[in-house]
Amino acid sequence: MADRAVTLIAAGLAAAVLLLLLAPLAALGLSTRSLALSEAELAALRFTLMQAALSAGLSVMLAVPVARALARRRFFGRDVLVATLGAPFILPVIVAVLGLLAVFGRAGWVNNGLALLGLPAFSIYGLQGVVLAHVFFNMPLAVRMILHGWQAIPAERFRLAASLGFTPAATLRHIEGPMLRAVLPGAALVIFVICLTSFAVALTLGGGPRATTVELAIYQALRFDFDLGAAARLALLQFALCAAAYAVATRISLPLGFGAGQGRTGGPPAPNGWRRGLDAVFITAAALFLALPLLAVVLNGVPGLRHLPASVWDAVLAAAVRSTLIALASTALALSAALVFALAAARGKGWPALAATLPLAASSLVLGTGLFLILQPLFRPADLALPVTMTINALLALPFAFRILLPETRTIYADYHRLGASLGMTGRAWLRWVVIPRLARPMGFAAGLVAALSMGDLGVIALFAGEGQATLPLLVQRLMGAYRLEAAASAALLLVLISFALFWAFDHWGRRYADA
Repeated sequence: MADRAVTLIAAGLAAAVLLLLLAPLAALGLSTRSLALSEAELAALRFTLMQAALSAGLSVMLAVPVARALARRRFFGRDVLVATLGAPFILPVIVAVLGLLAVFGRAGWVNNGLALLGLPAFSIYGLQGVVLAHVFFNMPLAVRMILHGWQAIPAERFRLAASLGFTPAATLRHIEGPMLRAVLPGAALVIFVICLTSFAVALTLGGGPRATTVELAIYQALRFDFDLGAAARLALLQFALCAAAYAVATRISLPLGFGAGQGRTGGPPAPNGWRRGLDAVFITAAALFLALPLLAVVLNGVPGLRHLPASVWDAVLAAAVRSTLIALASTALALSAALVFALAAARGKGWPALAATLPLAASSLVLGTGLFLILQPLFRPADLALPVTMTINALLALPFAFRILLPETRTIYADYHRLGASLGMTGRAWLRWVVIPRLARPMGFAAGLVAALSMGDLGVIALFAGEGQATLPLLVQRLMGAYRLEAAASAALLLVLISFALFWAFDHWGRRYADA
């Protein structure tokens, strides 16, 4: 069964992962002349922690009534809405920001409505804009996590509560409350970690002395000031923040403690009256909050496609080709490594799972800064922009792909390992006839997720790219910075189409191959 070969390959990949993580950190440490933070750097640290805490708290707080409404109501289109909640996770960040600008910007729909009512305008720039964008991305994630908590409560608990005459308030206190106390801390910490590393949001909606995150300060130190010591110091600070938050997040989850039920599906009681109307308001508001920015991108992007100058079209198409090639290469690397780590972990070894999830403690800006310090004395950074971006994208997507593949891989090993050994199946035959057919669905989904995430990434490429190496997200950001919003919207629409096309193609392949 080539168990030894899988273990050896996994060990080699684990060494490569550690090298890609430790070498940039070592370069950062050697380049740091002083660990003392300046006043501006302390302000960036405070803003980073404040915006992450506010974003996580608001995302979770707003997600609770939406998840509860979805858990206890059945209506036409509910399954589509629940599935759509996953869309912001694979949506390119720069596209969502452009849509939010169209809705909440100075000349956006919301401010036009406020002007008609004689109310003061809302500014999307600064802390409020960064938090708004983070809530847009992370509230759907929180809804899905909390909804899973409601669905995990055995239906018998709700029937017992009804037979005992529990009011909705009593049901919330004795059944739903314990679930929320178990689920909410973990959901909030996961979102907190995500918000610590949201470079693209801070780049487009933050800025200025009072709205600069640590990652944005790293970018400014490298691209504008070329202060390698400050960039290294800030990158080490960012790594410490991410590692600490990740360590806490992995230990905060609590058991639900409801015991086993009979496996019946159900949900909390669905009271009528004003509570029914309130649930409808929560669901409608959440759907509009997610749909309007995407609609704005489409409405603004389609007309501009006809009027793009030839020079912009050429730049957009070239950037789209670069982004697609990087996404495909990153997908191949991440999926291959995730499969090897999953096969090794399925054999009962703990270190492959640790190696595959370690990249969660880093961010693209931290790793990119370290690699910049290593490569800059030897090469021209712009010449290595694409391979470095491909490698970092694959490394940071590895934990997601690994977690998707691991459960089914363990099932395959438990169910078929002895049978395969008795038939004398070699490693290649084992992969072809047993592993790949049964892993096709999760592999297709994982490949689509990695491709979409890589397609929309705006991280390390911003540090390395010159004029001729821009990816599509970076080109959209540059067009926005030049106030060419129509061209940016058209390029963003193309970015969305390619991202979702890659996700659909890989996911469809996985499902079709599994059914063949």
